[in-house]
Amino acid sequence: MKKQPVLFLSLFLFFFHSSVAMTATFLPSYFQEKGLSASEIGWLMAIGPFTALFSQPFWGYMSDKYKTVKRMVMVCSGGLIFMSFFLFQADSFWMLLFIAAIFFSFQSPIGALGDSLSQKTAVLHHVQFGQIRMWGSVGFALTSLLGGFILGQLGLGYLFYLFLTYAIITFVVIQKISDVTASAKIINMKEAAKIVSRPSFLWFLLIIMLVTITHRANDMFIGLYLTELGGTESQIGLAWFMGVASEAMIFMFSAYWIRWFKRNMTFVIIAAALYGVRWMLYALATEPIHIILLQPLHGLTFGVFYLCTFQIVTKIMPDEFLATGQMVFISAFFGLSGIIGSLGGGWIIDWTGGAAAMYQLLGWFAFAGCIGLVLYDQSGRKKDEELLKKV
Repeated sequence: MKKQPVLFLSLFLFFFHSSVAMTATFLPSYFQEKGLSASEIGWLMAIGPFTALFSQPFWGYMSDKYKTVKRMVMVCSGGLIFMSFFLFQADSFWMLLFIAAIFFSFQSPIGALGDSLSQKTAVLHHVQFGQIRMWGSVGFALTSLLGGFILGQLGLGYLFYLFLTYAIITFVVIQKISDVTASAKIINMKEAAKIVSRPSFLWFLLIIMLVTITHRANDMFIGLYLTELGGTESQIGLAWFMGVASEAMIFMFSAYWIRWFKRNMTFVIIAAALYGVRWMLYALATEPIHIILLQPLHGLTFGVFYLCTFQIVTKIMPDEFLATGQMVFISAFFGLSGIIGSLGGGWIIDWTGGAAAMYQLLGWFAFAGCIGLVLYDQSGRKKDEELLKKV
């Protein structure tokens, strides 16, 4: 059946991102309940992005080298389940830090490889990447809402059982997903490093990080901010649901809105500006409901920004290095940005005594990123015009 690969891939994304929802949404609050400070939580949440800097490019390279995404996802999924037993049993900060490093080194490549496989499958079956990727967002949104309700009733001590359930279902569904035919060209590490270290690509990553740092800081601390404003586990779950549901809608209708402008960069610049507005509004919140009502802006910021930057990277990478390039991009988007966002956000919260100051600073960072993207885009257009004149 022609559409069967799309179906099973969508199910895989749904259940994997459901498991991620458990850790991304409630793990900071879980650590807080264990008595850890905001700075310690920042370190624990930063170790995941740090390991992703190495694990994502490594698994991306292995995927390109051995011409398979499915087998790499299967190995990482098995390792994730195994390490989860240790993560939720540890109590000391240093032991948690060590175990979390290994845990996240398996978790982060799964999502990145899933997006790479989704892009390839979308091309093969003539569907929009966003229409496949949206099922990950749907899973995250629904599970955040359901998880918030369940944990609100039973307590955060049951977080492990909810995570494990989704992680095991994900591993089972992986057996059904289809690999895609990769480029037959033999590659090596030296060639891969040369491709991803091109100055234009590195400058692009550096500029978008001004925006993605703000996104990742919010990921890490929105739960703590809601708690600071008097919110409950259910309200934290509802806030994530509102945000990721809007993201799913953006992905779902990507085939239509993406035609508004001829260039993906236009959408990226607009989304960066909206990020700045979003964080400034968050800084003004005085009650949890204010954040919840603002959360649909997540779709217009992250949904548009990630989809369009991912498409830009996909277009500029050679086929034989596609997974490698995408993994380096995702490592910068979620990894390095996550380290800076986690550590910096935790330090600002501890230093100022609240998250509102952090969100105000995030707004200025996003606006700076928007200006950087405009300048980068103008520079690229000038180079294109110079090349056309020489032809």
